[in-house]
Amino acid sequence: MSGIVKIPKFNIVKATKKHSATLFFFHGSGSSGDDMKAWIELKLREELQFPHIKIIYPTAPAQPYTPNNGMLSNVWFDRKSIHINVPEELDSVNSMCKTVLELMDAEVSKGIPYENIAVAGFSMGGALSLHLAYRHKTSLAGCVAMSCFLNRNSVVYEYLKTNPGRTPPLIQYHGTEDELVPLKWGAESYNNLKELGVDGQFTELMGAHHELTVSEIKSFKNWILEILPEKHV
Repeated sequence: MSGIVKIPKFNIVKATKKHSATLFFFHGSGSSGDDMKAWIELKLREELQFPHIKIIYPTAPAQPYTPNNGMLSNVWFDRKSIHINVPEELDSVNSMCKTVLELMDAEVSKGIPYENIAVAGFSMGGALSLHLAYRHKTSLAGCVAMSCFLNRNSVVYEYLKTNPGRTPPLIQYHGTEDELVPLKWGAESYNNLKELGVDGQFTELMGAHHELTVSEIKSFKNWILEILPEKHV
């Protein structure tokens, strides 16, 4: 799954007033940007929008996915299995990160600096966000990681060890009853990042499975407004 990867489509929610920041929100494996947006709206009972922040919900390209017997699936990258102990498929991860960075560059060309761009993601989308924020573009405004993990011995950890310095703030959420991605995987990933200098907070979602919750979305919305406040001129 190497080579040039294209993002097939986007669902964009424009800022209701003057656009001064951008949030990229990445869906989980087998899903889509449309589904991610709709899931949030179902939980919130309204569209997630901000006066000054544009939200971009990209859809991952259909690619062969090993955990799905190699069948085509909308995934950000391949992996040998959904487990914290397997090595990362770096060519696949790097290819997608390069593609997303080009999307960020497009925002920068429109006058939105990296410092005003944040990333968020659920499950595999959360892992992609962690790679982007803590390995590829540490000048980002912040990172939201939901129900996700980094593989043990992740290249993200290696990067932070050898490149100490400013990193984006992190907020991480994880359901206590998550059967697909156990809570302990998310907590281990968070603790590793914290030990390497990442300033963050880890929130356990009591009784939640591998899912979004209303409290999580409301919390994340408030946090985004803290790191990307609307500036009144």
